Amino acid sequence: MTVTERFLDFVKYDTQSDEETNMTPSSPGQMEFAKYLKAILLGMGLDEVDLDDNGYLMATLPANTDKDIPVIGFIAHMDTSPDMTGKHVNPQIVKDYQGGVIRLNEEYSLYPAEFPEMLDYIGEDLITTDGTTLLGADDKAGIAEIITAVDWLQRHPEVKHGKIRIAFNPDEEIGLGAHKFDVEKFGCKFAYTMDGGAVGELEYENFNAAMAKVTIKGRNVHPGYAKHKMVNSIRVAGNFMQMLPRWETPEHTEGYEGFYHLVGIQGSVEETVLTYILRDHDRARFESRKREIEHLVRKTNTEYPGCCTAEIRDQYYNMREKIEPVMEIIEYVETAMREAGVEPKVQPIRGGTDGAQLSFKGLPCPNIFAGGENFHGRFEYVPISSMEKATEVIVNICKLVASK
Repeated sequence: MTVTERFLDFVKYDTQSDEETNMTPSSPGQMEFAKYLKAILLGMGLDEVDLDDNGYLMATLPANTDKDIPVIGFIAHMDTSPDMTGKHVNPQIVKDYQGGVIRLNEEYSLYPAEFPEMLDYIGEDLITTDGTTLLGADDKAGIAEIITAVDWLQRHPEVKHGKIRIAFNPDEEIGLGAHKFDVEKFGCKFAYTMDGGAVGELEYENFNAAMAKVTIKGRNVHPGYAKHKMVNSIRVAGNFMQMLPRWETPEHTEGYEGFYHLVGIQGSVEETVLTYILRDHDRARFESRKREIEHLVRKTNTEYPGCCTAEIRDQYYNMREKIEPVMEIIEYVETAMREAGVEPKVQPIRGGTDGAQLSFKGLPCPNIFAGGENFHGRFEYVPISSMEKATEVIVNICKLVASK
């Protein structure tokens, strides 16, 4: 099977993660998909195929040489974002894209004026959604690429390589993908997540990340008799939101600029809950963002005593400090990309990957492009050539590590 055929097969599975279940995996579709992938890996004849009770699937392509070569790994996640449904994904293939508008359905279209990176793919075949779901290239493209690369290596025994480990994990999209990942069991000197975006992306810096849950308690009184008695938690929450810096949000930041991002509101007069994610590449500024939330809680409580509380939880940290001592693993990727005709684009991740947490668990794990664009929504698409290039990069890395 080609990488495209595998990808189109994999997106049929609804693997949307759910941060409310407190289970691992967080949704039943992920375990169903993991069992399907396990059957594929067993059918390929791989060694050490193991699926644990938490939905972590690992397997081994044995070395085909006696040389002393480091064990390396490739990782991708099975879940798709909670931001939009991944049920009944109906991919569309746009052949030989020529730069115009791509109609997804009667209501939605992909416009180059809104997504100018579309023009980078003129003449290529693109896989899009039908406008009703996300696509799932994040990260089923990565899974398809890893399996296709391993399949290629199996069919080309003349290409020498060391022991190669692969892993597919649940719940990356809710920040839990690496929490129960058994690094010791995986047994690699270093690994790569295939979870980046556009072709050429290579990332070993990411946001420091935290989630803040701000709860505001109100007091409900009949509105006809509410003067000096009612405390409307929704209005208090509105004041809280206005006190955060207006321009420090995702829609106004880029590069190394951090932000406060309001991702959810649930409210009534009695109680309103605001859910924020806090992001910054710089650790000191990251800590400052958490302190600002705590400061605004205290400020709110001076006007409405005891009404406001915040629960702040760190999610992951910038992996750069763990990668810099082993920069040869970055050099492998840069060389592998150039050998595939791809110019590396080293840039910070404006987000995070499982590789960030894994790096802090002792497995240096930078991130390589999987090829998709516009993740987490109906406008997601992936150029077929980008998935093919990612597959070639994986193969090249395996060859380079063996040759060094």
